Amino acid sequence: MTNPSILFVCVHNSGRSQMAQALFNRMAAGRGSAESAGTLPGESINPVVHEAMLEIGINLEHQFPKIITQDMVDQADRAYTMGCAIDESCPATFIPSEDWGLDDPAGRSLDEVRMIRDEIVTRISSLIEELDIRS
Repeated sequence: MTNPSILFVCVHNSGRSQMAQALFNRMAAGRGSAESAGTLPGESINPVVHEAMLEIGINLEHQFPKIITQDMVDQADRAYTMGCAIDESCPATFIPSEDWGLDDPAGRSLDEVRMIRDEIVTRISSLIEELDIRS
């Protein structure tokens, strides 16, 4: 797939999907792009998520939670939800997607958020390999 457009979705768009967007965009290095959104966006990025991402050189300071739009869905080649398949407000109920089953970083310690971040890194690496957009 040439320069795929990926949509990462979680309910609040303040943690997992933001990490996935930033990591995909960095790791794809211009050979694909990602956006993220939520069905009930929070007011800001989770500060512990922000800290965990700064540790690996990604600053989410200018990112903010966004509500998912039909245009985002229409523009995406693929959509991935972040572990909300049992939540009644999960976007997987109306967007064809694959759910990654990730823990929500809300209320978690920095060590726990690091583990979630590192799992996202692993999944993004596999996705980039699957899409054959490695450098």
